[in-house]
Amino acid sequence: MYDTIIIGSGPAGLTAAIYAQRAQLDAVVVEKEYMGTGQIAESEQVDNYPGLYGKNGFDLGEEFRSHAAALGTEFYEGEVVRIAPKDGGYSVEFSDGALLETRTIIYAAGAKHRRLGVNGEAEFTGRGVSYCAVCDGAFYKGRTVAVVGGGDTALGDALLLSKIAARVYLIHRREQFRANKTLQSDVKNAPNIELVLNASPLEILGEKKVSAIKILHGDSEKILSVDGVFIAVGEQPESSLLRGIADLDDRGYVIAGEDGATSAEGIFAAGDVRTKPLRQVVTATADGANCVYSVEKYLGMI
Repeated sequence: MYDTIIIGSGPAGLTAAIYAQRAQLDAVVVEKEYMGTGQIAESEQVDNYPGLYGKNGFDLGEEFRSHAAALGTEFYEGEVVRIAPKDGGYSVEFSDGALLETRTIIYAAGAKHRRLGVNGEAEFTGRGVSYCAVCDGAFYKGRTVAVVGGGDTALGDALLLSKIAARVYLIHRREQFRANKTLQSDVKNAPNIELVLNASPLEILGEKKVSAIKILHGDSEKILSVDGVFIAVGEQPESSLLRGIADLDDRGYVIAGEDGATSAEGIFAAGDVRTKPLRQVVTATADGANCVYSVEKYLGMI
């Protein structure tokens, strides 16, 4: 039986692995995809992780993984299909029928961006298509970008980008936004944000990088020349395995504080899957470290 099973190999999970090795815990990192490093791999460049300015997201993820591996971290590739209480701990069942047992779980499965599902979206992810304006907005100084969405995140992204880019198209499929009124007012008063309402993206265009987005605006198709497309149509936390075991909020995020403790004894949540105001690489790594400290306390090691 392991001291802890870390589910997820993004920045939160890999940091938890590093701290678990230093704490001499018997731990294993479970990853759905071989040699995975999470959503960070989609970022073209990371400028806000201290000490590693300008790193390509894929390379930064590999650095995290190499660090964990150098300390002797054990990795297990497989898709978890069920978590169940067992003998004061938990059993973790995989799609191939394999079972692992553990005293605690650090749940760092992350969240996935909701996709538009249009041609060009997958092809240009990391090459002009982004799901994080905070992460990638600085690369579009003085350029033209589009934001797709109508909620708080989309309007907040548009406002952030309006301070960086020369022009921002805000594309929303309805006439009215879902965002709060203050954000709506701020967006409408921003001189370089152009509202494109009753419009749906049809395709993202380009060669090596994004050069335009094709939309259905009303009854006609239009092509907007842009250097980047920021998609903000929501996130979906990968929390279904904990439903009925730990408390989730109304959006499906695992309810946990800075210590990672959930409502389930011995289960700790780290990274984008947990409730918190800011989802960034630096907050994910902090979560991973905090969760290992919580595991040590829970197991009576400190």
